[in-house]
Amino acid sequence: MLKFIHSGPFAALFECGFRPFFLLTAATAVIAVAAWVGFLTLGMPLPLTPNGPVVWHAHEMLTGFAMASVAGFVLTAIPEFTSTRMIERHHVFILLILWITGRVAFAIPIVPAGTIVAMIADLGLLGMLAAIIAPRLWRDANRRHLSFLWILLAVIVATGGFYFDTLTGTYPMRWLLVITGLMMALIVIAMSRISMRIVNTALSQVGETGTAYLARPPRRNLAIFCILLYTLAEFVALQHPVSGWIALAAAAALFNLTNDWHIGRALLQRWAFMLYLVYWFMALGYAVIGAAILMETAWVSAGRHLLLVGALGLAVFAVMNIAGRIHAGIEPDKRLWVPIAATLIAGAAVLRAMMNFDQIEASLAIVAASACWITAFSLHLIFHWRILIRPRTDGQPGCEGIASDA
Repeated sequence: MLKFIHSGPFAALFECGFRPFFLLTAATAVIAVAAWVGFLTLGMPLPLTPNGPVVWHAHEMLTGFAMASVAGFVLTAIPEFTSTRMIERHHVFILLILWITGRVAFAIPIVPAGTIVAMIADLGLLGMLAAIIAPRLWRDANRRHLSFLWILLAVIVATGGFYFDTLTGTYPMRWLLVITGLMMALIVIAMSRISMRIVNTALSQVGETGTAYLARPPRRNLAIFCILLYTLAEFVALQHPVSGWIALAAAAALFNLTNDWHIGRALLQRWAFMLYLVYWFMALGYAVIGAAILMETAWVSAGRHLLLVGALGLAVFAVMNIAGRIHAGIEPDKRLWVPIAATLIAGAAVLRAMMNFDQIEASLAIVAASACWITAFSLHLIFHWRILIRPRTDGQPGCEGIASDA
């Protein structure tokens, strides 16, 4: 096994954590949504998991798609943020096996055996990630990045709660809503680190050398606080009017956060604008949820899909295309397919939300939104799978940035 991960034909895949996990992220985005739309429109069978197809869909998009992207990001970014050694290949391999085991076991129609194996695998993955990054984060001089650990520990609790409810016969969707909120908070935390490089690069590209972008903690911390407060309120009393007002507060805090990004024409550069749109989708998502709760309408689902398809989808796509290329020794892609794919993801979010506003027929909205999403992540796979499985060609080791940045 050691020979396989160090010198086998796919040895490069285990060189850095983003390689296998970003590959699985894109593949899951395509396969899981294709299975979901096939079930909804053609009656194709889904795995016979506990609590029915809606829970399977939400669970696999969060624990499969989102967690694969989180693992890839954390395994790559934390060593860079803390100036520590890259993650060992055998750790990447073990985490990969745990992720795959969780996905397969949760789909096995043997209850509770399959659920128990999935629980062990998913909690094992999250626990191992926490164990790997915790010492690095804690030893960092100013402990500037501990928020990543706190969010990861909260996800472990929520994942354990999901499986506890599933095994005891309680409907577990409340825990998936918690994970959704934690993912939104994590996006804000991660983007505050990524954005300073991306936005300042955009400023230099348009000749604004005298202007500097800074991700200011007060606005960011207020947005994170409101997101987590809404998540707690939703967990305690689903769709209570108080949670509606808190959702609107989260939306206001996120709109306020976008004020840091208003830096002129540099904002229109593709990567800066893509990350900016993430905040807009997140703010609109919470605004729609808050309005839906207070007005007692059926728009809550529209708001959730603006969060999960729009904000999460665009954030994951951007990170895979920025970090996934830089740490493979390649400049971010400047070809036309990138804005096309980003537009398709944004379109998927809007189409899915419109369905709940009765602006478009439901089956048409589902098919169109799914087609946009699947096409976008299929394009990513087409242009990146070779990059992810092949060794670097720039002479840099492991997860280092591109040679010119070294």
